[in-house]
Amino acid sequence: QVQLVESGGGLVQTGTSLRLSCTASGIRLVNYAVGWFRQAIGKEREFIAASLYSTDYADSVKGRFTISRDNAKNTIYLEMSSLKPEDTAVYYCAADSRYRDLIQNEGDYWGQGTQVTVSS
Repeated sequence: QVQLVESGGGLVQTGTSLRLSCTASGIRLVNYAVGWFRQAIGKEREFIAASLYSTDYADSVKGRFTISRDNAKNTIYLEMSSLKPEDTAVYYCAADSRYRDLIQNEGDYWGQGTQVTVSS
């Protein structure tokens, strides 16, 4: 059984930083394209960042967020800095065997999400 489990969300103030983690079981993330997505209340889920041989970021987070992997821990991370109230959302990690599918908001495997709330 494949599971992706996010952690690290919480309530933070504008301008601060937060690191999200996503640990997998049942698959080896090193063999997959991995990414982060978010969904705010009343909005559709949106792509944030993805990584395989290179990385891609949504314009809204470029320069502020960084995706990384620790293959030994079978974990990916999302380092978020200079957080803004508009970053408030549920954040999801995902993995897909095809990078192109992942960055188009399709994933073979998804986590359950972790809430990030940025207060002004």
